[in-house]
Amino acid sequence: MSHKKRLIIKLSGEALSGEQERAIDPLRVKDIALEIKEAYDLGMFEIGIIVGGGNIWRGVTASEMGMERSSADYMGMIATIINALALQNALESLGVETRAMTSLNIPQVAEPYIRRKAISNLEKGMIVIFGGGTGNPYFSTDTTSALRAAEIGAKTILMAKNGTDGVYDKDPRTHDDAVRYETLTHHEVLENGLQVMDSTAAALCKDNDIEIIVFDMNIQGNIKRAALGEKIGTVIK
Repeated sequence: MSHKKRLIIKLSGEALSGEQERAIDPLRVKDIALEIKEAYDLGMFEIGIIVGGGNIWRGVTASEMGMERSSADYMGMIATIINALALQNALESLGVETRAMTSLNIPQVAEPYIRRKAISNLEKGMIVIFGGGTGNPYFSTDTTSALRAAEIGAKTILMAKNGTDGVYDKDPRTHDDAVRYETLTHHEVLENGLQVMDSTAAALCKDNDIEIIVFDMNIQGNIKRAALGEKIGTVIK
């Protein structure tokens, strides 16, 4: 049994798209891979990653097309698998052994998600990227993060935000007087409807005693800092 701390890093799909108007910007993906490798190289952590799919497919587009929710969600799940493969390749090009595991079976492309196999991969020192969401429509990649964390026994989710440095009492982009919370309880997040993650995910974290650290991933070194528990962003526990 390894004594390393097991973490889940949650990335938004948009984080992979960079400044260019392209779904996946290879330079941006490489930068993110370098940031993750920096935390991995400390030798203190077993790292699982969940990446969203919003850079490729958005629910909004689906509703505009009058598309049925389940179909739209499956398309979103496939988008997260595309992102998982991009990130896997970037990490492997840096010499980090990485496995993409998917909840939708695409055996030609990635290993199917099997809990014991995922834990075994982590214990062997691989980074594991979980693609395909929970495998069910109506659940977000936030919920996937909470679910996978509970399943593999990770007690911390690093919620890497694209340009937001924590949780505020109101939207900091539109309110100059918005105040950032240093710490919150899961109860406060649910009670006050704070938009950290959706309520299903927040409830799962609360029930399984999983700490969430919300921070800005666009500042170099922040993934490593968050992993080490330095005071950045907002801590929810």
